[in-house]
Amino acid sequence: MTDADLVFAGGAYGGRVFLSDASRGRADAVAVRDGRIVAVGADAVELIGPRTETVDLDGRMLLPGFQDAHVHPLWGGLDLLRCDLSDLSTSDDYLRRVRGYAAEHPDDEWVLGGGWMMSAFPGGTPTASALDSAVGDRPAFLPNRDGHGAWVSSRALELAGITRDTPDPDDGRIERDADGMPSGTLHEGAMTLVNRLLPEEPHERLREALAVGQRYLHSFGITAWQDAIVGTQYSDAGDPLPVYIAAAAAGELTGRVVGSLWWDRTRGLEQIDDLVARRDSGRVGRFNATSIKIMQDGVAENFTASMLEPYCDGHGHPTENAGISFVPPDVLNEAAARLDALGFTLHFHAIGDRAVRECLDAVETALRRNGPRGNPHHISHIQVIHPDDVPRFRRLGVTANMQMLWATLEPQMVDLTLPFLGEQRSSWQYPFGDLLRAGAALAAGSDWSVSTPDPMAAIHTAVNRRSAPSEWEGDYPPFLPEQAIDLGTALHAYTAGSARVNSLPETGTIRVGMLADLTLLDRDPFEGPAEKIGDTQVLGTWVEGERVYEA
Repeated sequence: MTDADLVFAGGAYGGRVFLSDASRGRADAVAVRDGRIVAVGADAVELIGPRTETVDLDGRMLLPGFQDAHVHPLWGGLDLLRCDLSDLSTSDDYLRRVRGYAAEHPDDEWVLGGGWMMSAFPGGTPTASALDSAVGDRPAFLPNRDGHGAWVSSRALELAGITRDTPDPDDGRIERDADGMPSGTLHEGAMTLVNRLLPEEPHERLREALAVGQRYLHSFGITAWQDAIVGTQYSDAGDPLPVYIAAAAAGELTGRVVGSLWWDRTRGLEQIDDLVARRDSGRVGRFNATSIKIMQDGVAENFTASMLEPYCDGHGHPTENAGISFVPPDVLNEAAARLDALGFTLHFHAIGDRAVRECLDAVETALRRNGPRGNPHHISHIQVIHPDDVPRFRRLGVTANMQMLWATLEPQMVDLTLPFLGEQRSSWQYPFGDLLRAGAALAAGSDWSVSTPDPMAAIHTAVNRRSAPSEWEGDYPPFLPEQAIDLGTALHAYTAGSARVNSLPETGTIRVGMLADLTLLDRDPFEGPAEKIGDTQVLGTWVEGERVYEA
């Protein structure tokens, strides 16, 4: 019998291995040879030989590698290289860091970075005059954490020609003061008025950013991910698609990556041929561009999430604004049917209940026309779901792609969301428990750099419906605790569930024959109180049996 290359086992060969199978089973040892799992349980230790590397599981837990089903690692890596505000939480701290960064980079034409929280500013809208105090007369462009708004300086507004008379684009809004003057915050499509002016990042700088982002994901035990926007200049960081293709061709990808090709909402069905061509060219090494990203609406905090009923005005009175559906439903339905027939996976962004319904309707149209084809369509974010639509996820075979970390009370939710949704609609937010009870398939992602890519922090929130200790400050009660899910389900969603929507059938569970994409935790999170889940740390990450991260 040939010895294993790598064996995970605990003291006296007793270990903790979470298999992430349908039964949420456990084992005590795992053996790896030539990048694949060759034994699970007692048989694994019999493969230990003189050249076998052994990893101690005593007091620790091994599980399949986490897979992030909605993330932006190139942009996140670039944020880490720029003026990164993501670890701060107050307007004073933001301005202090921007001022320091601007002083340290006097030759940069633009001050670039981002990661600020809307809750740090009145109404979630920072001003150009405040930013001017930090950057002087230099242009500055700083997207917020969710990427649906940007803080810009007066010089940036001037260069873009944005004045009192500039109309709002159809897919966005220019924030204005009481006199109608642009105040310094741009929402959704209005950001393009400025970011189209930004200097293009060199290809090698973007390769560096991808490498930084990849290492960061591995440090949280992530072995595979779906980059939620490729094939477009959506952000000032440029198009990630050619960067991934080059990195994959050079053997630089240490994780498995699915690229979600961007559906351009300014175009129509004629773009499908272009998407097919991009998919054909985007199959290199560990990278496959086999998914289509359709952003159907915006976000609730700036009132662009698409709602069935209008937003409230903060005092419980209805307004005339029900948000924006970026893709007209008739176009969405036809696009979904054609793309499904071509074998694409549909990856929807839907925050509001109307957007969720429109995406479900689109999949239903595709199924009615094409029959079930097995494409793992999924809807990300699912912040507000009308109760009538919860059972449709299972019926239509649509996976609920959860951003678990957001299902909590924190300043942005308390100040910028709940007052404007109203009591009933607020109770429909992030209904993970209802989806589970209705039999929906669950996957998980972080949307980093919108929020941390740490799966254990997100899982902590899903189980407790409260933020992990490393996240928000403040003593808030659990948010809709009836929507909590159990730890085993949350781990399964972040491993096997995401592997399904990533179309990576040889990953996501631990069993003989599967690829050895594995994550080692410093403790068994099933042991001890649920309030401590978020304290769990990653000690090591392996892809095909090769260690890509060690704490």
